[in-house]
Amino acid sequence: MNENHPLLDGPLLDTGLPIALFVIMIGIGLSLRGRDFSQVLRTPRSAIAGTLGQVVLMPLLGLALAWLLALPPLVAAGLVIIAACPGGTTSNLIAYLARANVALSIVLTVSASLITIVTLPIFANLALDIWPAAGVGEIHVPVLRTIALLLVLVLVPVLLGMAVRAARPAVADAMERAVSVFGGLVFAALIVVISVSLGDELWEYLRAAGLPVILLNLGGLAVGFGVTALTRASWADRVAGAVELGIKNATIGILIAVTVIGQPEMAVPPGVYGLLMYASAAAVIWYGRRHARGPENRADEPRET
Repeated sequence: MNENHPLLDGPLLDTGLPIALFVIMIGIGLSLRGRDFSQVLRTPRSAIAGTLGQVVLMPLLGLALAWLLALPPLVAAGLVIIAACPGGTTSNLIAYLARANVALSIVLTVSASLITIVTLPIFANLALDIWPAAGVGEIHVPVLRTIALLLVLVLVPVLLGMAVRAARPAVADAMERAVSVFGGLVFAALIVVISVSLGDELWEYLRAAGLPVILLNLGGLAVGFGVTALTRASWADRVAGAVELGIKNATIGILIAVTVIGQPEMAVPPGVYGLLMYASAAAVIWYGRRHARGPENRADEPRET
């Protein structure tokens, strides 16, 4: 593996995907009102539980899996790095498509992204202390880049969408439906682009980190659903928690491994996670939309008006 691999330096992913997600996040904002966030803040137990699960329980799960599976040092450190990464804008999209609580998903993304600026290097350095590898220096999270990414791809487009909803409800209704279709197309295209970019090395990546990544992903879904269930949260909140902990911002993990640490091999788990997590995401979307059709869950279903 090298730093020029298409997975690490692909213009479609580096440029096209952020632009597409910006548009999608506008669509998510179109479906939200200020009172949606006010409701999350009035009953913050799910947000607190989900944030703690993301920034504490997930890295601990990564450490446990790396130890139990006796992974090679660089793979073990890479697994802990992706476990300590926050959810990204893709998790908000998946929560939207799965009929989960999108407002809670966005709040969890924001809180975890800010807190992991501190917690990610702590857990990554802990992993490197447990599984030392020659030539690996101290880890530093790109703070300004992370904050800028969060502002540009989450907060700004959501606020734009909410502003359109407040000023022109009829326009927002039409745009919301169009962007929803666009979101589904982007979701499908993302799987194809990542798979094609890996080419013949797809199976090599899957063999190197497939099992630990699958276990981490499924564990994240379970932890997210479980910690929110402990707060007696609604079904939509539980699905949002599951999505937020199961769907990671793999780009940050790859960036830290390759650019910050200078160890491309450490990017294998984040890279494979960024591919395989969409399989479980598709299952969550299918289950979420199917479950939301039940008459007992209509109150949890996001507005389609």
